[in-house]
Amino acid sequence: MLEALGSLAAALWAALRPGTVLLGAFVFLLLADLLKRRRPKNYPPGPPGLPFVGNFFQLDFEKGHLSLQRFVKKYGNLFSVELGDLPSVVITGLPLIKEVLVHQDQNFVNRPITPIRDRVFKKNGLIMSNGHIWKEQRRFSLTALRNFAFGRKSLEEHIQEEVAYLIQAIGEENGQPFNPHFKINNAVSNIICSITFGERFDYQDDQFQELLRLLDKVTYLETTMWCQMLFSNWEKLKMFVAHMIENHKKDWNPAEARDFIDAYFQETEKHKGNAASSFHEENLVYSTLDLFFAGTETTSTTLRWGLLYMALYPEIQEKVQAEIDKVLGESQQPNTATRESMPYTNAVIHEVQRMGNILPLNVPREVTVDTTLAGYHLPKGTMVLTNLTALHRDPAEWATPDTFNPEHFLENGQFKRREAFLPFSIGKRMCLGEQLARTELFLFFTSLLQKFTFRPPDNEELSLKFRMGLTLSPVSHRLCAVPRA
Repeated sequence: MLEALGSLAAALWAALRPGTVLLGAFVFLLLADLLKRRRPKNYPPGPPGLPFVGNFFQLDFEKGHLSLQRFVKKYGNLFSVELGDLPSVVITGLPLIKEVLVHQDQNFVNRPITPIRDRVFKKNGLIMSNGHIWKEQRRFSLTALRNFAFGRKSLEEHIQEEVAYLIQAIGEENGQPFNPHFKINNAVSNIICSITFGERFDYQDDQFQELLRLLDKVTYLETTMWCQMLFSNWEKLKMFVAHMIENHKKDWNPAEARDFIDAYFQETEKHKGNAASSFHEENLVYSTLDLFFAGTETTSTTLRWGLLYMALYPEIQEKVQAEIDKVLGESQQPNTATRESMPYTNAVIHEVQRMGNILPLNVPREVTVDTTLAGYHLPKGTMVLTNLTALHRDPAEWATPDTFNPEHFLENGQFKRREAFLPFSIGKRMCLGEQLARTELFLFFTSLLQKFTFRPPDNEELSLKFRMGLTLSPVSHRLCAVPRA
């Protein structure tokens, strides 16, 4: 009987042409994909997608966040979009964003784990982890940051010291054209390095410069097709952090924590024997890498946008410098206590963040349980993108939404906070380093404009073109930093 069935199967296979088999397999996969993509009842409207790729090719790879804005006009403030096989919705407008990130945050608190993110982070760390791991790691990291940054009076002095190194490095360019990218990266990164590793790195340190280049590459590569190169670079970054951890073990004193890594060692010891604990060396690598990435990339990219805008808007730069001269003079170092007396400078920094738009769709969330939002049904597992691009360019919120205008943050000459300004997000998963970042932005930006006037090089035209990656950064450019008399 078995022999007969085997002969029949062989005969059928021989009768079928390879092309017929392939066509049948394709039709089967196509039907399976169509069934998988059937929209649930009362699902948000959105553009029809193609099999397997969804709306992938309807988005401009170089400016995907801008491509989505035309769908807002057609489908409204809540619409669906298929990114490959990942069902997603885009949330636009302050009321809906607050509903998702604050009022119903328990239904949207998770991060989506895509295959790339799963391979890179393995559900560990601070940014992409969920549930028990995320709660433990975030709670500990907030405490550690307070202990080694926010709560230490020396932090401001440390930033001021790093500012002096950066001013010296820029001054060595003698007013000639230079690319500010890695000088600024190095300076900003040294602040988070002092917190995590307990040390800063010289601007001429070849190993650290290579690390910053790797960080820049992975920031860009994760949104491209070069996955293998991305994985390779992430592995090198992890190896660097692992090496720093091994060095800490050699002279670790359990009674005294010098930095984040030492404090993590202490916490791991407390949880020894607890199988449910997320405190282990692998998670230390990922959490440290998350702090290193977030503490370097976002602030340094914002500062680069800031200097570029000053070079493009010299009249605004002059007003900032006039306020600096009035409040600080030539020699007094900027400090956070003077920020209240410098509303225009503070407004300019906020406008740089609004226009720079470095996280145009925020860090994605995932629906944790079947949820109703604005009358629509969102199934568990749907990815949620909050449209900060539209929020920060909303003509109902901003007088001149597409123009660099510090007056957006001023009222009767005083600094004015804006509810529709969310560069650090809101809710339980908002940026845990917001206070540190605000301090760094003010001290670095004000100090640099106190010492230099930034302008375009002769015969070179600056632009506001951007490079799309995990963050939106300026394309490579050069500036002249002319020392002020």
